[in-house]
Amino acid sequence: MTEATQVPLAKGSAAIPEATHRIPPTSREDIDAALSALRHHADGWARLAIDDRIQILDELITSTHRVAERWVVEACRAKGIDFHSSTAGEEWLGGPSVTLRNLQLLARSLREIREHGAPQLPKKPFVRPNGQVVAPVFPTDRWDALAFGGFSAEVWMDPSVTPSGLKDTMGVFYKEPNPKGKVALVLGAGNVSSIGPMDTLYKLFAEGEVVVLKMNPVNEYLGPIFDEAFRELVRRGYLRVVYGGAAEGDYLCRHPEVDSIHITGSDKSHDAIVWGTGPEGEERKRRREPRNTKPITSELGNVSPILVVPGPWTQADLDYQAVNLASSLTNNAGFNCNATRVILTHAQWAQRAGLIEAIKRAFAHAPERKPYYPGAEERHARFVAAHPSAFQFGPKGEGRVPWTLITDLDANEANDICFQVEAWCGVTSETPVSAADPVEYVRRAVELMNDTMWGTLSCSILVHPKTMKDPKMARVIDEAIADLRFGSVAINQWAGVCYAIVCTPWGAFPGHELHDIRSGRGFVHNSYLFDRAQKAVVRGPWKVAPKPAWFVTNKNSNGIGRALTDFNARPGVGSFAKVLANALRG
Repeated sequence: MTEATQVPLAKGSAAIPEATHRIPPTSREDIDAALSALRHHADGWARLAIDDRIQILDELITSTHRVAERWVVEACRAKGIDFHSSTAGEEWLGGPSVTLRNLQLLARSLREIREHGAPQLPKKPFVRPNGQVVAPVFPTDRWDALAFGGFSAEVWMDPSVTPSGLKDTMGVFYKEPNPKGKVALVLGAGNVSSIGPMDTLYKLFAEGEVVVLKMNPVNEYLGPIFDEAFRELVRRGYLRVVYGGAAEGDYLCRHPEVDSIHITGSDKSHDAIVWGTGPEGEERKRRREPRNTKPITSELGNVSPILVVPGPWTQADLDYQAVNLASSLTNNAGFNCNATRVILTHAQWAQRAGLIEAIKRAFAHAPERKPYYPGAEERHARFVAAHPSAFQFGPKGEGRVPWTLITDLDANEANDICFQVEAWCGVTSETPVSAADPVEYVRRAVELMNDTMWGTLSCSILVHPKTMKDPKMARVIDEAIADLRFGSVAINQWAGVCYAIVCTPWGAFPGHELHDIRSGRGFVHNSYLFDRAQKAVVRGPWKVAPKPAWFVTNKNSNGIGRALTDFNARPGVGSFAKVLANALRG
């Protein structure tokens, strides 16, 4: 028995201790008043003319851009990031920039619904050999094509969708003749600052529900900024922002004026909402008798795997992809639901050792980050206790969580903590999968990803272009993409790209039941407003030039993030030229 199997497991996403409040929790009287106001305006919002909705979105673009710098300053201060450093680019890219892109894409979709009855795809949909309908969605326009050369994205639809019926699954809310107003509760995430605002936008503009957004205590300091960014929604009575922890969240979830719930967080929090806590909650879950029967959608994390396909990699390839892999963990100090947690390698690949050494070098040169999320030190200690031989890079001690790489996981140890628990800190792992040849390896790795690792949110595949010239390997990679049961599958890129492009649905692979929720149910982002998506497939180049803004080695992520924020607010030749100029300095 390995050390890992001796560690008691609570499978799933991390249980996070409650953060210290910076803003006093909203009183129950004020929560009641906020919900009463939202209820009063719910029908009006549901039936608001599409032109008025477009006008609101245009106003939100202006007001969000106006607060963008303050948004980033506050996030950097809380996370211990120098506002003038390259690392601050994370907060531009993961905050106002992607939110502005979301607003722009929603406005475009609504204009197309007004003109054509449904959002317009950039390319014609097609049908896979098995009959599954696929909708190309990226690049969405010429700017995407210029900024993301070589990238593409598709949305694979539920098998029930037919080619002739695809249009009917887009913008379904806008096809309702007389929709009834509803009040949605959005429980915001504390890590990536755009999550709460973008979840709110989805409820409002995709599902037609007014929203009470409860800020997460970890980043509640951004609530006043969101109030200002979305002031037109607040002014009209379509949005309210409230504060508090578990007690306020429970009060909101059970409030009679709340019709639906969306949570980005932990499966533990989801189960507390649906079933309750303690022995009583466990008994309700066993009996399938939920305490809370309101419709609930959720994004609950993932043990995100990356499948490394063996191939004729050069040393330059090894070094580049090592930085790619390291960046997928170090981004946001490792507090991402799509952070790479397991790297799968072919045990018999001659370059496996070289890749691991390159990853170690990448971590060794990555800057130290503040473990700003509560409980990070304890979670890190748990993984190191299970794997004492883990490689740790950077200062250790109280208040520090060094980048940590655990290698040589036994692929047959299904209960290894690295397979079953989302670390939610700067920890990643590697597992060699033994197979007679690369084809068998890919199939075994896909089985391991699907059947052993916890979660179904996102995953990635790294495959060299020369490998894809082998018909057998090309066929098995196509099979892998089709067989992987994840809501987002990225090829040659970190799955965070799937979140960032916004046009694809973001959420777990469909089919989870309430009592076995894993990565959650439902989608957000999804700017083409598909009602029956199965998963997104995002493809990117083997190497991206100029250097991607999210790479830990990029020396000008801050400049890129700021310029991209300005571009997403006001797309044009001049603002795009600034993005390109900053990218070339990375």
